[in-house]
Amino acid sequence: MKFYQRTSPAPQSPSVASDRTKRLVSLRTSLAQPEARNEVVQMLGSSKNDRFVVSRRRTGFGDCLWSLAAAWRFAQRTERTLVIDWRGSCYLDQPLINAFPVFFEPIQDIAGVRVICDDQINQCSFPGPFFPAWWNKPSIDCVYRPDEQIFQERDELDQLFQSQQDSEANTVVCDACLMWRCDQGAEREIFRTIKPRSEIQARIDAIYREQFEPYSMIGVHVRHGNGEDIMGHTPYWTDPERALRQVCNAVDMAKALPHKKPARVFLCTDSALVLEEISAKFPDVFVIPKSFQAPHAGPLHSGALGTAGGFSALIEMYLLARCDTAIRFPPTSAFTRYARLFAPRVVEFDLNDPGRLILIEEASQELVTL
Repeated sequence: MKFYQRTSPAPQSPSVASDRTKRLVSLRTSLAQPEARNEVVQMLGSSKNDRFVVSRRRTGFGDCLWSLAAAWRFAQRTERTLVIDWRGSCYLDQPLINAFPVFFEPIQDIAGVRVICDDQINQCSFPGPFFPAWWNKPSIDCVYRPDEQIFQERDELDQLFQSQQDSEANTVVCDACLMWRCDQGAEREIFRTIKPRSEIQARIDAIYREQFEPYSMIGVHVRHGNGEDIMGHTPYWTDPERALRQVCNAVDMAKALPHKKPARVFLCTDSALVLEEISAKFPDVFVIPKSFQAPHAGPLHSGALGTAGGFSALIEMYLLARCDTAIRFPPTSAFTRYARLFAPRVVEFDLNDPGRLILIEEASQELVTL
């Protein structure tokens, strides 16, 4: 009996790496208990469901949910059980806690697909063989998983999904960014089905009633990075001053569009510098109070901020989707994918020409250059 392995970042100092290795090997050993797997199979009700798709992400919520949509679509098509494994989340400092039930209401199925999404996965063992093939390696060989391997697995999963075929593996492990690897219907199903925990939803609803309903809200998301490697977002920040001017121009253009109520700006960003610059241009901008990292110290999705960082992120993500107009800078950020799918009007920057604005109207689904 085999199980899928948990991975760690690149090695640090010998003592830190040694401690991390012990924790990871201990975790994998606990997952390999046959009695635990038998309990899962019995819970699911039939051995025919003894096939799984495991969606593993430790990144921001946008990536987590978009990648989950791709895994769910494959699970639905191949009649597998979907496992949501967000242990090691960037929003928590406890590596064995599954972040999903910390931030979202528990679910047992998504449109007929059975789901395991709580901390029982610490006692679950999943049957081999595995896909991608790397997960069939002995545990001790898998303590360090390089980026090149993750990218290769992303491509292998992409090919599998596009082929519309099934895999002979009993367990398919989706431990890579799977943005753009599913249809919009799958994304919408995930966003409709998965709900933030009641206390988070109550806060979202209260802010909406008090601050959003009297206005036509223009939601602005500016992903800065604050010193992290922003990878695909980099072209938008080659000239930071120009980037901020572009954002302000987009807000001016959005405010000039027809609105049913007085227009008001709602800003979400990971940078105190961006907040300062945008607030100087639009003094009445509405923001949700939150803690920022120090300048150049890295992204907001950090375990150092505790669960409060995750709560703030979800509140902003869901409120952006309830704005009348959403501005995405850069549009490559998965954080605004929910808003892109559900906001009535979206303004985003052309992928090939960041200086060019595109208006997307829900009613017509037409793209108009501003």
